[in-house]
Amino acid sequence: MTSTNGIDTAQARALMDCEGAELYDLLARAGRLTLERRGRQVHLCAIVNARSGDCDQDCAFCSQSRRSSADIPRYGLMDAQGIAEAGREAAAFGAHRFSVVTSGGAVRRAAHLERICEGLAQVRESTSAQTCASLGLLDTAALKRLRDAGVTRYHHNLETAESFWDRVCTTRPWADSLETIRAAGELGFELCVGGIFGMGESKEQRVELLESIRGLGVQSVPLNFLHPIAGTPLEGLSEPSAADCLRILAVARLMMPDAEIRVGGGREHNLRDLQSWIFMAGANGMLIGNYLTTAGRTVADDLQMVRDAGRDPVLAGSIEG
Repeated sequence: MTSTNGIDTAQARALMDCEGAELYDLLARAGRLTLERRGRQVHLCAIVNARSGDCDQDCAFCSQSRRSSADIPRYGLMDAQGIAEAGREAAAFGAHRFSVVTSGGAVRRAAHLERICEGLAQVRESTSAQTCASLGLLDTAALKRLRDAGVTRYHHNLETAESFWDRVCTTRPWADSLETIRAAGELGFELCVGGIFGMGESKEQRVELLESIRGLGVQSVPLNFLHPIAGTPLEGLSEPSAADCLRILAVARLMMPDAEIRVGGGREHNLRDLQSWIFMAGANGMLIGNYLTTAGRTVADDLQMVRDAGRDPVLAGSIEG
């Protein structure tokens, strides 16, 4: 029986190898646990890429990194009105949470942080969406400004296992992310921390990442699956199979029974016709709309999928008037 703290590392590693009938048993186990601990609700979030491209980091998976020659939009920080419009649009099509994401190691200019805070304030004034931010390695002062501005959740991915980090990024230490995440937690933010799977890491390293996330006591765990993008160092890598994605989701659920397990990038590309299986595998949240530099599918299709799976989407909307 799964304890409150979830299965241990040895059990997680063993389950990462399951195939065939054992995989179906794993998915059923994770699906039952999700219904027991989290119920039928599916939490929907959306993002806006408020500053795109020309990042000073060299993450191998990212189309915005300084190592990438990908053909993507490149622009400076959006104005507050643009951020607000994106948030209102996200709420209108149902996103319960809306997050501002920016390229680069951190938002360092006070004026830029103020612009983001202003845009998110407008979102809260006109919609019922919860506001979040993903602005890189912020210091305590910047995090306090976000908190005081009404942002309730901070997102910062660990991306991959510490033991695999130097294969992914060389411009900053893996531990820097831990410092930001812990600082945000100490300030009272809910924490949204996940990673990307399928970048060449071992199954043991997948569990290592999940153990690191679990150790932080986070509320939300976004799991992304590599969608190799032309122009990035990982463009020729074989992406994870649908079975890989579902297995990772199920193990994450069994390790973290009470967390929000949400599916982010790579869902359409890697799961294809099995996208609805994410709920049986343990997910109770998902990103809807477009991603940072790639397009998602229609929100109507995603909402229909949630309902067809017998789940209840948690929806936001306008509060104007």
